[in-house]
Amino acid sequence: MPEETTTSTPRSLFTPATVGGLTVPTRIAMAPMTREFSPGGVPGADVVEYYARRAAADVGLIITEGTYVGHPSAGTSDRVPHFHGEEALAGWGKVVESVHGHGGKIVPQLWHVGAQRSPGTPPSFDSPVHSPSGRSATGSDVGDAMTTRDIDETIDAFVKAAATAERLGFDGIELHGAHGYLIDQFLWGRTNHREDDYGGDVISRSRFAAEIVTACREAVSPAFPILFRTSQWKMDDYQARLADSPQELERLLTPLTEAGVDVFHASTRRHRTPEFEGSDLNLAGWIREVTARPTVTVGSVGLDSEFTSAASWEGDAGFSGVDELHERLERGEFDLVAVGRALLGDPAWASKVRDGRFDEIVPFAKDTLGTLH
Repeated sequence: MPEETTTSTPRSLFTPATVGGLTVPTRIAMAPMTREFSPGGVPGADVVEYYARRAAADVGLIITEGTYVGHPSAGTSDRVPHFHGEEALAGWGKVVESVHGHGGKIVPQLWHVGAQRSPGTPPSFDSPVHSPSGRSATGSDVGDAMTTRDIDETIDAFVKAAATAERLGFDGIELHGAHGYLIDQFLWGRTNHREDDYGGDVISRSRFAAEIVTACREAVSPAFPILFRTSQWKMDDYQARLADSPQELERLLTPLTEAGVDVFHASTRRHRTPEFEGSDLNLAGWIREVTARPTVTVGSVGLDSEFTSAASWEGDAGFSGVDELHERLERGEFDLVAVGRALLGDPAWASKVRDGRFDEIVPFAKDTLGTLH
């Protein structure tokens, strides 16, 4: 059932928090959401204003939409922003300046889509489709199984992006290791059938991700935080699971913790859903429990309907309240709360929640996806 509408000010959501050496002014983060409003991969003035509006309205941490690292096989759209190239980076520099000007913090999400790339698509039409094993979750052929050279070159692309982020003045980075994209394809046993050191048991499947984290950690300052986004579900399989128990989850994530992840961002479709039997903890809560690292929760926050694909979305998603969310935050289940569609519908969502102006919140509607407001 949806939460009851909040009747009191959720004060803890609007207190500062320090995670991984980064202090944010509020516990509310903007979730990364692919928008495809950057022609040629270059974020323009409209992208600057898009993020600035949220930072100006009590969003403490902006996690940008996924940005392609500088590898030919990283992306599949020429309208998704790049995190390489002089013009794109100049655009990101303006985004950082504007968000900081409004008192917010910002990290770029660094992304390689892996086998989710379609052959012959932009931005690099003739680049290969890379995947751990050249096989999909259903066993069909998909892309080229990556060689050790491919792996090294991909890690280097993430490292260059991480160092660039610090140089541009970002406040950290987030590595996209969720939703069935490349890093997640290595983590998941159904897409990783390698027989070398990057495949096999859960520890070996974590090696690619851990090597990216280790290399990025060495490329940036010790206090520059590394966030890692993970999920059970995939873009084409909402029932998928990386881990069936807290013990398996711990084995999977321990190599990443040891490599230097400061904060885990646990992507779920419904933040209030318990992750494992016998406990009310959601995925972010369990990750915090088994890693002793701060976590970010996300999934239909503040909405009276759950996450669904844009293609099948109908109607509006009204405000459902944040009472339960606030209670979970206060008892230490997670540290930050990422808000997605609610912030697309209303850039001032956080400020209105802070002030108790719930009847003024503009609901999310499918039409919102067609604009960059």
